[in-house]
Amino acid sequence: MGAAHGGRGGFMSTPLARPEAEELLYREALLLDRREWDRWLDLYLSDAVFWMPAWRDETEPTADPDRELSLIYYRGRRHLEERVWRARSGLSVASTPSPRVVHSVTNVLVERSDGDDAEVAASFSVHQYDMRAERAHVFFGRYEYRLRHEAGDWRIATKKILLLNDVIPTLVDFYSV
Repeated sequence: MGAAHGGRGGFMSTPLARPEAEELLYREALLLDRREWDRWLDLYLSDAVFWMPAWRDETEPTADPDRELSLIYYRGRRHLEERVWRARSGLSVASTPSPRVVHSVTNVLVERSDGDDAEVAASFSVHQYDMRAERAHVFFGRYEYRLRHEAGDWRIATKKILLLNDVIPTLVDFYSV
């Protein structure tokens, strides 16, 4: 990947292309499916935001995670790391045993790319099997990412998950959306 003068540290990366965006989103999905959570965390910047807003009404999601209800909200990778630790430790009763999941990511579109910063949209469905309840469920919706190019790689600065089927009959957590 080439670089142009400008941006952080005097160099600006080449704008993000769709194949690179797809590779990152597909890799994130596979790491979640395989429960390779340390490698998944490495995709996130230290100041990353991971947010799944609630629905204000039938047509409008909440807009401010600091003032309105969210289904999931982690500000900073360290909060994601803490959640991963709880899920792994067995201390999270809701996550033991972890459900089986498979993520499908589609319709990946780079909506904006300005050298070191990009906005990417995608659609998703996650099939989840809860062994305790012997029940399968599908979560589906849209992703909105803000990616930043740092230290030679594109990484996740923000992941917003718009869950379209917000009636949740089973556990929903970072690995199931």
